[in-house]
Amino acid sequence: MTALDASDVSMYVFGSMSVLAGLQGLLWPQLTLQQLGLNPLSASRRGPDDHTHVFLMMSAMAALNMGIYYVLSAAARFRAFYTWTVPFRLLTTIVFALGALTGYAPDKVLLVACWEGLGAVATGIALWWNGHLKHK
Repeated sequence: MTALDASDVSMYVFGSMSVLAGLQGLLWPQLTLQQLGLNPLSASRRGPDDHTHVFLMMSAMAALNMGIYYVLSAAARFRAFYTWTVPFRLLTTIVFALGALTGYAPDKVLLVACWEGLGAVATGIALWWNGHLKHK
């Protein structure tokens, strides 16, 4: 087996962090809301049509699955997948940053945008540095 390069490591790191974030959202959703600067309401204070907890469960499951995809892609050295993630993570960065900067989302969402953006840039630079972006 060949040694890991920086792009492989970036996918393992991001994937592992996403798995942990997904698990946290499933197991401790109130903590996830608090970390994002959202004021979680107890079940008794939520209205009958407040499905925040359902949306959080679905988002957490998506994060868990995405993290597993990233880890599996790194294990398989599926570098084409790595390149596909870079522009979409940058798009996520833009959407989250605009949400925070316009007041649509809490300021702490800007930290998530930075995490996404730095991860995308790190993966992109690693792919370029290791010669995985050469045109054939």
